[in-house]
Amino acid sequence: MIKRRMPLHWKIAIGFIVAVPLGMLVHYCVDADAVWLHWLTVYVTQPFTTLFLSLIFMLIVPLLFSALVAGVSDMRDIRALGRIGGRTLAYTVVLSGIAALLGLLLVNVLKPGAGVDPAIAQQLLVEGSGHVQTIVKDGAAQPKLFDMLMKIVPDNVIGAASSNANILSLMFFALMFGIGIVMTKASPAVETLKRGIEGLFEVSMTLMGMVIRLAPYAVFCFMFNLVVLFGWELLVRLGAYVGVVVLGLAIHLFVVYSLALKLSGYSPVTFFKGVQEAMLMAFSTASSNATLPTALRVADERLGLPRQVSRFVLTIGATANQNGTALFEGVTVIFLAQFFGVELGIGQQFAVMLVCILLGIGTAGVPSGSAAPVALICAMVGVPPEGIGLILGVNHFLDMCRTTVNVTGDLGIAAMISRGEARGSGAMDSDTTEAMPDTIDVPGCMPSLNEV
Repeated sequence: MIKRRMPLHWKIAIGFIVAVPLGMLVHYCVDADAVWLHWLTVYVTQPFTTLFLSLIFMLIVPLLFSALVAGVSDMRDIRALGRIGGRTLAYTVVLSGIAALLGLLLVNVLKPGAGVDPAIAQQLLVEGSGHVQTIVKDGAAQPKLFDMLMKIVPDNVIGAASSNANILSLMFFALMFGIGIVMTKASPAVETLKRGIEGLFEVSMTLMGMVIRLAPYAVFCFMFNLVVLFGWELLVRLGAYVGVVVLGLAIHLFVVYSLALKLSGYSPVTFFKGVQEAMLMAFSTASSNATLPTALRVADERLGLPRQVSRFVLTIGATANQNGTALFEGVTVIFLAQFFGVELGIGQQFAVMLVCILLGIGTAGVPSGSAAPVALICAMVGVPPEGIGLILGVNHFLDMCRTTVNVTGDLGIAAMISRGEARGSGAMDSDTTEAMPDTIDVPGCMPSLNEV
């Protein structure tokens, strides 16, 4: 009898659950200047988490490029690409707009910035002063909207691939490359190229699978470090602000997306059962890009979505569909305005919402990728951008929450578009998605890590 091994997402959950109380114990019972504690965090736990994320980002470029090219070329019809791309853009804009509007409504009604102790805020500003200056500098260096649009078309593909900041440029090149394959007359050379890109995707997924086996240990190390350094003091001090952000994210995730899925004919219960592993991975890594391989596998194995749709939507969505980020940025800017006593009119808040949607599309899918855009928006509406230091202590926790919304939203849009494509083609009856089995064998995908 073969003993079934514990699923990966349960291992990740255990790593998270064990790290928090252990970190709390060390934070409150051990001298912060202890030599062994410094050695443990500086030379063991922190380097391990850094190495884990570096391994993932090392493989993101070939995975993203091959997944997007393969997804586009699999459509074999430029009209299908236009239809799916148009629907993806429409869903992204509408849902991001709802997220940003929801955040602004909550922060104006609950007013978390009105109850913050100025002395505590000043202490947090001092503690994070070095990081604040870097973020403000990065925010000031952010390109204007027109320049941002112009930079989507890369003048150097290799240069775009070498930086997370230019990930949209790489995606544009991959999209054009896939369109080129679709429009090129079929020939042995083109078919060989397509098979080579499929092979690159499979190899990248296999390597990602090997790296992600380290996720439970990386999550333990990261959460242990976070709790050892800060405890829960920062969460308590900024509890009102954290509560508003988390409430908004929860409403958007479980109410807005459930309604959208229901309206598209997809069961929300079936969907959320299927995406649990991707949600946990997103929460653990705080990175949409790092969660991309898990999301692709969940779309194939758990949701049974058409590969040409899931690869296209998920790779685009890892950067372009940042609903949680749009909500977070809007709440943060208004929160800081309330704290500093800056009155923002309806027109200014509407401008903040629009900029949050636009910057959410270009925000890098990496941990804390939205810090610089928040500084940029603050400066735009007259809020001191240095105020970003108020949220540095809780930013990673909120980053984990909003990344979960971002990744789940990508999968939700992929499910809704797949449902519409199935109806349009008649390839799937109305009950197919509801009765989707727990595991589906999809050719060309790596084995489930649940068996690891």
